Amino acid sequence: MEIKITTTQILKILYILSWIIFVGVCIDAGGYIFNAFFTLMVNPAGASKFWQEIDLSGLYNYDHGYYVTVALFMIIVAVLKAIMFYLIVKILHDKKLNLAQPFNREVGRFIFHLSYLSFGIGIFSWWGVKQTNWLAQQGVTMPDAQQLHLGGADVWLFMGITLFVISQIFKRGIEIQEENDLTV
Repeated sequence: MEIKITTTQILKILYILSWIIFVGVCIDAGGYIFNAFFTLMVNPAGASKFWQEIDLSGLYNYDHGYYVTVALFMIIVAVLKAIMFYLIVKILHDKKLNLAQPFNREVGRFIFHLSYLSFGIGIFSWWGVKQTNWLAQQGVTMPDAQQLHLGGADVWLFMGITLFVISQIFKRGIEIQEENDLTV
């Protein structure tokens, strides 16, 4: 007996997975924001057990400004990931993926936005890693870039550029499709 999985079923599974990831990255972003403010405003000891047990106490003790800078990089990257998965959940929820006519403005805009978000995540991850490496050279005890969720900048940049190319192909496909609709 052969089991055939349809595109509709795959999209439903991806919708559920996207929701799970979206909730996870929102929790991460909220955790970074809360812990940064909590450490700065309420209890400086919070730096030793930052979100997900990240120890930023060496950085906090070295300089509060650099602590805020690294926390901002982590927050920006997490928020951009949350926005990305919000867009994915939204397009799957609104059923804007018309497989009968895939080249539509909504999908083109979606891919275009994903390309910019991916590129933004890559830039801020790269910048954050450069900052943490510089701080480590200054003698500050810093967690690994992966632990800070800033690793993989090259992959995000590559994905951003790839999605931008695909968005331009979609843009041209939309133009051709609209020209064909007008001639019929």
